[in-house]
Amino acid sequence: MDLQLLRRELDALELSCPVGRVSGVKGSIVEVAGLADLAQIGDHLVLSRARGSELAGEVLRIGATTIDMLPDTAADGVALNDPVTLHKVPSLTPGDHWIGRIIDPYGKPLDGKPLPSGREARPVITSPPLAASRRPMGERMSTGLAVLNTMLPVVRGQRVGLFAGSGVGKSRLLAQLARGMDADIVVIALIGERGREVNEFVHKVLGPEGMRRSVVVAATSDQSALTRRRCAWSAMAVAESFRDRGMNVLFLADSVTRFAEAHREVATSAGEAPALRGFPPSVTPMITALCERAGPGTEGQGDITAVFSVLVAGSDMDEPIADILRGVLDGHIILDREIAERGRFPAIDAGRSVSRSLPDAASDSENQIISEVRKYLGSYEQSEVMIRAGLYTEGADPVLDKAVRLWPELDAFFARSENDGIGASFDRLGLILRRGAGPADHATR
Repeated sequence: MDLQLLRRELDALELSCPVGRVSGVKGSIVEVAGLADLAQIGDHLVLSRARGSELAGEVLRIGATTIDMLPDTAADGVALNDPVTLHKVPSLTPGDHWIGRIIDPYGKPLDGKPLPSGREARPVITSPPLAASRRPMGERMSTGLAVLNTMLPVVRGQRVGLFAGSGVGKSRLLAQLARGMDADIVVIALIGERGREVNEFVHKVLGPEGMRRSVVVAATSDQSALTRRRCAWSAMAVAESFRDRGMNVLFLADSVTRFAEAHREVATSAGEAPALRGFPPSVTPMITALCERAGPGTEGQGDITAVFSVLVAGSDMDEPIADILRGVLDGHIILDREIAERGRFPAIDAGRSVSRSLPDAASDSENQIISEVRKYLGSYEQSEVMIRAGLYTEGADPVLDKAVRLWPELDAFFARSENDGIGASFDRLGLILRRGAGPADHATR
């Protein structure tokens, strides 16, 4: 550690802390007197209970003479006049030495190794770059997956939603993108994950190859709503620090749904009434503000290409969080449970998924291939029930005839990993279309 980093560590030490006293408890909220003139929203509070244990929390509201503390756990054992100390939340100071590490939303290491501060402190919540000064989305990125290289291209600075139910392969797909997507650095936000799954995702699913260029910010499901909500903001702040240095950053958030649920807990504790199927009205600007922080940077900056995962119960694409995200993102990838149940991964429903980088992200010939594949996919899906029931008769519809011939190879193509680049993916897809040509197709040539 150089002297500048050591000096920063020493400056961050708190030699004294203001102390207040518990003046009341209302449900899950602890009222504290004596700190109203010193506290800021989001500051840490530590309450010392009479029985010797401590209760951590955060400043939720500030009044004229008291502040409201939202505890991390139940307020059992809290008594009047219990002392409460106020601690300022440290700023994040990410740097290159954070790559390959797992940290919590407050910048503390979760992998048991020391983590010195970086050179520049960053606020967790910032405004996105000015709309008029942002560059347009950039060139197409190789993703390591044939279906995303072709049918659903991703370009630099694009923001994509990944919509899936539980157990459909969402985490597996995110790990594939972290390992194979064309990016300088990957920042992964694991919001509200089970502790076991965090370890499994990092060591088994993501693996050493993925961690070599990744920073993982994690808040487990047993942590407070404030910590889980902060996880997404902290991860985005880390991504912004690398973007400002001119890097192409891939940001993966799993999941925005749990981010919104954490905000709902905080908002209802603060007295905000639920409106959108139980979610408070403030959830919409909160989610859109997070998404707007991703995207292309200004001149001299890099880009943040983002994939925001959404848990959709029962494949309900009209539930509030999914509906909010569809309106602000540049495309959506839908994972289908039926596809996953028959063993094809990634279980991407190419017919229902959309990339708004098209048609600009592809050449004329590539757009022609995509258009043809979508035509045959649509024809097959419309008649799939009839085909499975044995009611399909070849020769009645030439388009459907070709769709039936193409379907097995297209289905296998959508599951294919692709390490040879975007051009190779289109070559393979074009070859499949040519191989699926029947007598009628050859007769017209």
